Amino acid sequence: MTHYWIGVASREHVLGGQAGGFIQVCHGKCGPLKRMEAGDWIVYYSPTLRFQESVPCSKFTAIGQILEKDPYQFRMSDDFVPWRRDVRFYAAHEADIQPLIGQLTFIHDKQRWGVPFRRGCFAIDEADFHFIAANMGVPIAMKN
Repeated sequence: MTHYWIGVASREHVLGGQAGGFIQVCHGKCGPLKRMEAGDWIVYYSPTLRFQESVPCSKFTAIGQILEKDPYQFRMSDDFVPWRRDVRFYAAHEADIQPLIGQLTFIHDKQRWGVPFRRGCFAIDEADFHFIAANMGVPIAMKN
């Protein structure tokens, strides 16, 4: 069965992952990546433009499908060896979250809409995923 995920990362980090064909979530933790299976879909939400800066982005910034390869570690520096998963990213435009909040069922409290994103990576239902994908210009026909 196909699952649908949201990953949360700065736009800068998302763009780096897109360029390299991989995802990292929750500061490089393996657990969330192990729950994903080949064929699952992920959409990234970027609260900020750059890591550890406060300039807001507040957009869905990338969308892709998890590939067959299991999670693996990648040495980014001597003291940071995060886990990654390979992803096929699709051409999409960024979508501002503000006009979408009212229709997203995983956001229960529309006044405190940012709360779910604090988890860093979480599953969403198929309808929410396709709603986001459509607003990013990604055809629904991409569905498995």
